[in-house]
Amino acid sequence: MAANENLPPNIIKQLSKELKNLNDSPPEGINVVVNDDDFSAIFADIEGPVGTPYENGIFRMKLILSPDFPQSPPRGYFMTRIFHPNIATNGEICVNTLKKDWNPSLGLRHVLIVVRCLLIEPFPESALNEQAGKMLLEDYDEYARHARLYTGIHAIKPKYKQKTGAISESTSALNVDPTSTVNGDKAPFLSPPPSTAPLTPKVLGSVAQDQNVIAAPAAKSLGPPAAQKKGRAAMGAAKAQADKKKIDARKRSLKRL
Repeated sequence: MAANENLPPNIIKQLSKELKNLNDSPPEGINVVVNDDDFSAIFADIEGPVGTPYENGIFRMKLILSPDFPQSPPRGYFMTRIFHPNIATNGEICVNTLKKDWNPSLGLRHVLIVVRCLLIEPFPESALNEQAGKMLLEDYDEYARHARLYTGIHAIKPKYKQKTGAISESTSALNVDPTSTVNGDKAPFLSPPPSTAPLTPKVLGSVAQDQNVIAAPAAKSLGPPAAQKKGRAAMGAAKAQADKKKIDARKRSLKRL
């Protein structure tokens, strides 16, 4: 039985429409990987935001939808290893949007944006990874070093240049559950998989723009003979101008006499 058959037809229709919208107009730094035969697990590649220890890395995550979705929130996991206070060692994501603050009217776009915002603004006070939370509070430089190390080793390397702008949507929607704990469910990390998601029109446009830029020819540097010739010409012009000023001054003096 196909996984989609576990979801009501109206929910499948809603998800299909939302996933198409995410593919046509993806949020900043997020690329959804769509499997039309299985909407029970939604995969997304999230670019590490610029200016954070996760920059220059792509992190794959998944949202697991229950049969009674959207009445129950999806469960979120990072499949790529990441050093972050609010992401457990088994990849579970601690954020209120996926827990007590869930609302059936919230869409997948909102959830994905909140998860990426979590990479910008961690909440160490409600850490699932206690080591990362303590380190962030006591020694940010050491925390950032660890996070960058994980990013360099485990994150997927981007195939195109990241945009330098921060995520455009407000981070005010970010909210972490201070009482959340890791449950017994396991979501083992996977080795960084090659990104199989098709490039969206937005990405294709960016790549095409980069490829169409033709570098302006560099100015030809002057060799020693040319530079010397140019210098002598400049000195000659300056001397001629000074001589002319002297002659003019003498003429004015003769007129006074």
